[in-house]
Amino acid sequence: MASIEEVDPPKQQAKQKRGPPPLVKYYLVLYNILSALGWTYVLVCTLVHLFNLDHASYTSPLHAWLARIPYLPAARKFFAKSAASRLEASLPPWAIPVLRRAGTTYARVGRQTAFVQSWAALEVVHVLLGWVRSPLVTTLIQVGSRLYLVWGITYQFPAETHSNPLYASMVLSWSITEVVRYTFYACNLLGSETRLLLFLRYTLFYVLYPTGASSEALLIYATLPHTGGLSNVFNAPSAFEGLHAVVRQVLFLVWWPGLYVMYTHMMRQRRKVFGGGKTLGVKPKSL
Repeated sequence: MASIEEVDPPKQQAKQKRGPPPLVKYYLVLYNILSALGWTYVLVCTLVHLFNLDHASYTSPLHAWLARIPYLPAARKFFAKSAASRLEASLPPWAIPVLRRAGTTYARVGRQTAFVQSWAALEVVHVLLGWVRSPLVTTLIQVGSRLYLVWGITYQFPAETHSNPLYASMVLSWSITEVVRYTFYACNLLGSETRLLLFLRYTLFYVLYPTGASSEALLIYATLPHTGGLSNVFNAPSAFEGLHAVVRQVLFLVWWPGLYVMYTHMMRQRRKVFGGGKTLGVKPKSL
């Protein structure tokens, strides 16, 4: 779901007096810099693709995605083209090509996103080794949810997700969040307090959490059985596929309260950081 968050800033201030050993610190600086560069590459490639700055040929009819929405009655699927036309008619002219190219974003940055996101598994190792102070369970959940979206959803269900415009909004939300987060942590480790990064770190989530988490949830929804409900699940080709379908249905429902929990948590963190002069310069943990 959302990116990994630090422990409460006031508690972290007392723990920052003794930093990590020099070699660990250098490694964490390098890890954060490389991660920030990786997500910057994904972000730039996504923007170049969406606004056709490279003049590459990618096409994906919007109605092809609309026709794959689970539980959509067959009669309405027949009118997917007209629904797509009405949707495009409601948009400003400049947004129509962007929306159309959003449905081909996976073809442009899918592999790069999977590669960069997979390296986040090291953050679990960092916690286990005691190099960072994030809670282990929280780290496992947050890293695991991202990896599940990459390898358990978009990789396993190409027909349902690769032409979905929500993949573009998910990747944009991820990449902007992570560029700021990793840059913030790298500067933090180097002893550089940047107020602009601090502001972005605790403000962008107002937009990026809802867009990212809702895109994740709706991508999961896109992979649900198209008809039949539970009867379709029990009649799946294999027990594993039936179980996975149940898991996806549960995760789709759980994602929304999870977003609420993380969103309100970040609002509390922001109040602690900007609520008074004593906490404005606090250095949250580094990853």
